[in-house]
Amino acid sequence: MEYTQYFIHTRKRPDRAYIKDEWIEQVINNPVRSEIQSDGRIKKWAKIEDAGKYLRVILLEDGKTFITHFLTENSGRR
Repeated sequence: MEYTQYFIHTRKRPDRAYIKDEWIEQVINNPVRSEIQSDGRIKKWAKIEDAGKYLRVILLEDGKTFITHFLTENSGRR
């Protein structure tokens, strides 16, 4: 996995420090939803049963460099 400096910085925040690497891998390998933003960045969601929420991961256009991640109540469906 490759990370932006922003990802490394936000990973240290208390609200994200407990997010496990295996959860991130789960999102990347088995998303319930994926979306490409207008700027080419890729958003992926997966339900994390241990957290009782969805984890959203945002990647650069290359599909392998992480920008950010966070837990959310939904899968981004409208």
